[in-house]
Amino acid sequence: MSKIEIKGITKEYGTTKALDNINLTIEPNKIYGLLGRNGAGKTTLLNLMTNKLFPNSGEITLDGQTVFENDKALGRIFYMMEKNLYPLGLKVKEIFQWTKEYYPSFDTKYANELSARFGLDVNKKIKALSTGYSSIFKAIAALASNADIIIFDEPILGLDANHRDMFYKELIANYSEKPKTMIISTHLIEEVAEVLEEVIIIDKGKLIRKESVEQLLTTAYAVSGEASKVDEYINGKKVIGAETMGKFKSVVVLEDIHKKNDMLAKELNLEFAKAELQKLFISLTNS
Repeated sequence: MSKIEIKGITKEYGTTKALDNINLTIEPNKIYGLLGRNGAGKTTLLNLMTNKLFPNSGEITLDGQTVFENDKALGRIFYMMEKNLYPLGLKVKEIFQWTKEYYPSFDTKYANELSARFGLDVNKKIKALSTGYSSIFKAIAALASNADIIIFDEPILGLDANHRDMFYKELIANYSEKPKTMIISTHLIEEVAEVLEEVIIIDKGKLIRKESVEQLLTTAYAVSGEASKVDEYINGKKVIGAETMGKFKSVVVLEDIHKKNDMLAKELNLEFAKAELQKLFISLTNS
């Protein structure tokens, strides 16, 4: 099943409350986006889920079994961390072999195929990899792990546009062939938006949203056209983003998409479009 339940999790560092009574259920076989500003508590939550930290209160379970000091449960989760904790003196191919010791279902053949496709030299030592290729190496290890739950923390750090596109396509292909739970924590929301099914938004240590991307995007919409007419349309409405080029203006209106005024928009010769996930995120996490 691979159902993760986070119940009343609080984590404090001295007088700082990094996470404040988080209650959250992560259902199996979905691609989640874990979103939050710097210092929101995302990495703390991921470290708690993978037993790298202990909470001050609360519990985290995987299919009813605690993840704290539970090697069996943790063996079902692969965590691609932003930090590189692999032995720097080992070669990429040696790390693949080493990973198979911890994840018996690790697909070495697939890892080598991906390495060739991404241009990763498996004979290079970890310390010789650039930032981009270090990310590629860690992402390949994660995808080849065949774990029930794969967590990606800033997986495209240092990747060029071509490699980022390749990564997203491979992630979808991997998920489609063998559905699993994937959690992606990233600041590049605009890029990852098309991949996500659900979003988890944390702000200042509190959970503020958990819902499908589709549902979240119904809470706002974009409207554009001649600036003066756009201003007329949005009179009295809450606007969370605006762009102006000469006489042209585009805004994002925070309002249920089903309440948009089609008749007025037609009269003013305005056009509607979907809101962007990133702009919604910015609005929800602004004080």
